[in-house]
Amino acid sequence: MTWIERYFYTPSTGQKLLAYTLLPISLIYGGVATLKRALAPYEDLGVPIISIGNLVVGGSGKTPLILEIAKALESLHVGIVSRGYGRNSRGLVVVSERGDILVSQEEAGDEAFLCASRLRASVVVSTNRKAGVLKAKDLGAQVILLDDGFRFNFKKLNVVLKPERAPFFNFVLPSGAYREFLHAYKKADLLLQEGRDYTRKAWVSNPSPRMLLVTAIANPSRLDPYLPPVVGKLYFKDHARFGRRALEKAFAQYGATSLLVTTKDAVKLLDCSLPLSVLELQLQINSMYQEAILAYVLQN
Repeated sequence: MTWIERYFYTPSTGQKLLAYTLLPISLIYGGVATLKRALAPYEDLGVPIISIGNLVVGGSGKTPLILEIAKALESLHVGIVSRGYGRNSRGLVVVSERGDILVSQEEAGDEAFLCASRLRASVVVSTNRKAGVLKAKDLGAQVILLDDGFRFNFKKLNVVLKPERAPFFNFVLPSGAYREFLHAYKKADLLLQEGRDYTRKAWVSNPSPRMLLVTAIANPSRLDPYLPPVVGKLYFKDHARFGRRALEKAFAQYGATSLLVTTKDAVKLLDCSLPLSVLELQLQINSMYQEAILAYVLQN
């Protein structure tokens, strides 16, 4: 478990004191977030938008949920819009058009490239989400899946994920792991609780006898319930790029027979010479919510 993960979920006495010390900053941060939400002009962008978001920083299953919803809507031209975390490009970038990948993983970012490689969708990355949505619409998208779009005041269906593992404090950043005060949950149209409304199914493709876990995701210990036996664990900063020499050294040091990586990590290792085992993850969503999402798309 990393320091920041302990701080948010299992803080030591010192970390608890730090959280309380930072609380005035958290109150300001949360107040600004609330004010920005209240003052943001409401906009109808002329296309059905399904926003997939959460209030907690780090992974909660947004990308697997986007993949599942996109598959359920595969009869339509689906557009996916995200910020493109970890990419080395700027501005608006069309990652794929109807499944045809147009840029590299480095230009797209991890999650966007993963979606582009697995779906017959048009994927756009842009820090300006409105511009991203309009570009996907120009490409012919009939419905937009907006990654991490909860805070934007567009006409949309707000699907919000509530992970099974709750942070220790109900504080916003930097004292806690929440992006906004918890009353923002009331803004959700569909609030999905992990373990009740959606579950995760995991399996390993191309397993080997001695797998070395290598990952660069937020809160990596959330993988623990789904891991097979591994010879070691190497954690990197979220969205970090892997140094090939460091991986080769660790591979030899642990006597590994393959690197075990997540699907998000795997897209950064397409040219890796070491054998890869991939921890596949699928979200299974309560059919009631799938039907509600489909109904929204058809009605808008």
